[in-house]
Amino acid sequence: MNSIHKMFQMPVMLLVAFFLLATGSTCFADYDYINISEPFLKKIPVAVPVLKPVSESPGAEKLAEEAADMMSRSLDYAGYFKIIDRAAFLEQPREKGITGPDINFKNWTDIGTELLVTGGLRLEGQVLQLEYRLFDPFRGELLLGKRYTGRTEDLRNMVHKFCSDIVYRLTGKKGVFNSRLTFISTTDDGKSLYVCDFDGAQPKRIVGPEEIILFPAWSPDGKRIAYTSYKQGNPDIFIKSLANGREAVLASFKGINITPVWVPGQPRMAATLSYEGDEEIYLLTESGEVDKRLTESWGVDVAPTFSPDGKQMAFVSNRSGSPQIYIKDLKSGRERRLTFEGSYNTQPDWSPEGNKIVYSGMQGGRADIYTINPDGSNRAQLTRDAGSNEAPSWSPDGSLIAFGSTRSGVSNIYVMTASGTDQRQLLHMPGKQALPAWSPNMGE
Repeated sequence: MNSIHKMFQMPVMLLVAFFLLATGSTCFADYDYINISEPFLKKIPVAVPVLKPVSESPGAEKLAEEAADMMSRSLDYAGYFKIIDRAAFLEQPREKGITGPDINFKNWTDIGTELLVTGGLRLEGQVLQLEYRLFDPFRGELLLGKRYTGRTEDLRNMVHKFCSDIVYRLTGKKGVFNSRLTFISTTDDGKSLYVCDFDGAQPKRIVGPEEIILFPAWSPDGKRIAYTSYKQGNPDIFIKSLANGREAVLASFKGINITPVWVPGQPRMAATLSYEGDEEIYLLTESGEVDKRLTESWGVDVAPTFSPDGKQMAFVSNRSGSPQIYIKDLKSGRERRLTFEGSYNTQPDWSPEGNKIVYSGMQGGRADIYTINPDGSNRAQLTRDAGSNEAPSWSPDGSLIAFGSTRSGVSNIYVMTASGTDQRQLLHMPGKQALPAWSPNMGE
């Protein structure tokens, strides 16, 4: 049996509405689940031929190639697809046709193809229409068909929309294609806050340069970013709107105001403040007022992160003598220590599924990325022997982790799968980049 079918788990009958582009009809399809968190998942070979231009407009050929290249890169980035080299193709759908009857599926199975993407591109002036199909060539079945219409400048978004639809069809999750990252970039001018697409493309500075910027965090709707800045001479928490560029001070208490994070499902934020003495974690209202104190110990308590249901909070405390990660049940108030291995464990981030916490841990003077279950079991080291690795952040679907690493000699942002495979540099920018934070999916 081919590997795509071996990788499917928990077959469930689900009503999947998709239309056949040639007829406009609606059909039903089996919905198969791929366990994307499986550390030994065999990558699925997928073929992405160049789209077939169905108009003679100037520029259509170039856009057809650009769209195919973009889709190949994006699916490869997801971590569980293997893109088949086009030089191995035995036929070209653009020369024959992109529908099932026009395709000799044996020509694709003979080269190991387990998923086939075909499509057509129509360009009329600046109006662009893409038609995509996803086939299982072993079964000779259409798994998904979609049509997208926009303008030429929407090509990237349209391609990523189909990538998202593919991943949803195979996994039940939307993937990362509608998400972004924020990070801190340091150059000779100072520190700046940037945002970029999920794959590092289109980086844009939104704050700075300033002397110090730290701890960026996304709002649940992906429309705002909280961060700490010293622009007023004190470490205060600011909120930046991405829609209109407006900025407001959320917390400017005496002492430090750091490590902001939104609480899932609530119009509140948690942050570390020191206005009462030592550093403790507090719950803040949307207007920046203190709602309640969440921690109370003789040590420093910082860096809160919440379970997806908002019922538990992981945080860092040195109450035991060295920085370690603790978990607090917010209803009962009970606290327990999570990490015991390693002398310095910090920067926790709770996974979207709620089953893992990723963090940076130090052993032997080197920081590496680890995951651990919330009950303290299954601690796993994801990076090793590659510089200092810090500030991990989960992708919104839990399949990838972004982190900062000095493995190239200076700090850069890297991405890897949730099991630590496929580690690659995300950005290639001047200066140093650190403290990545992954946004939620931005919607359709």
